[in-house]
Amino acid sequence: MVTIGKLNKLMVVRQSLQGLHLDGGSDGEILLSRRFASPQTKVGAEAEVFVYIESDGHLAATTHAPLAQVGDIAWLKVVSVNRIGAFLHWGMPKDLLLPGHEQMHDLRSGDYCMVKIYIDDQQRITASEHLNDFLAETTDAYRTGQKVSLLIGDTTPLGVRAVVDNRFWGLIYADEIYTPIEQGQRLDGFVKKLREDGKLDVTLNQAGFARVGSSADTILDKLKQHKGYLPFTDKSPPEAVYATFGVSKKVFKQAIGTLFKQRRIVIEKDGIRLV
Repeated sequence: MVTIGKLNKLMVVRQSLQGLHLDGGSDGEILLSRRFASPQTKVGAEAEVFVYIESDGHLAATTHAPLAQVGDIAWLKVVSVNRIGAFLHWGMPKDLLLPGHEQMHDLRSGDYCMVKIYIDDQQRITASEHLNDFLAETTDAYRTGQKVSLLIGDTTPLGVRAVVDNRFWGLIYADEIYTPIEQGQRLDGFVKKLREDGKLDVTLNQAGFARVGSSADTILDKLKQHKGYLPFTDKSPPEAVYATFGVSKKVFKQAIGTLFKQRRIVIEKDGIRLV
C-alpha cells in the first residue's frame, strides 16, 4: 500500500526510457524518473522513495526527501503569495500550497510559518496554520521522564508552547528556559509532568538521578580543568550556571550536594573545591 506524501519502500517492476516503474499496488505503477533513479537499482530491488502527486493528478516518486512529510508539523519559509494562498518551500520541485482559508496570519514572501501537512478532501498535499484542528491539548500517552521530539512554538504568559511528537501541545515553563530558543527550532525534550487535566508539561532538561549524575561528572571534570576550584555556589546566577555547566541551577545544586555527601568536593563561601 502506497502512502502519499511520505517515504515508501516500493519494488521496481520494470524499466523504461522514462525511468523505473514501481509497484504501487492498487494505485498501479508509479514512475521514478530516470534523473532520480540510481544506476545500481535494478528490477526486483526495493527503492525508498517519496511519493507525491503531479500537477496532472498522477502519482510520481523521487529519491529526494522533503523537509517534512504528510502528518508532520513543520516550520517552513514562504516563497510566494497570490490570490490562492501562500506557497511554501518544503524541499520539493513543486512548492507546498497553504490556501488562503488555511492561513491565520498575513504572510509575505520571506516569512516563516508553522503548518500541519495533510491530505485535503481533494487528495492534494496541503498545509494549514490551524494547528488546533490537528493537535490535541490533552493526552495520557506519556510518562514522566520520557524523551520526546519538540518543535518550538509561540510564547505564552507561562512560557513557551511546543509541539510534542507532531501530535500534542506541551508547555515549557519560562523559569526552566536557560538558553535562547527560537520558534521553529527542533529540540529533544523530556516529559516533566502529565497533569491531572491531561495537559503535558515538558522540559529541555533530563529529569532524575541520571541528569544529576551526569552533571556531577561534568562538575568534576571542570574542577580538574581549573586546578580544583570553581567560583560557583548555590547562590550563583542561573544564567552563569547554565553557561558553564549546561544545566539548570536546580540540577547544579543537586549535583554539588551529591558530590559533597560523597566527600568529593568541599563547598566554600565563594566556590567549590575538589577534596
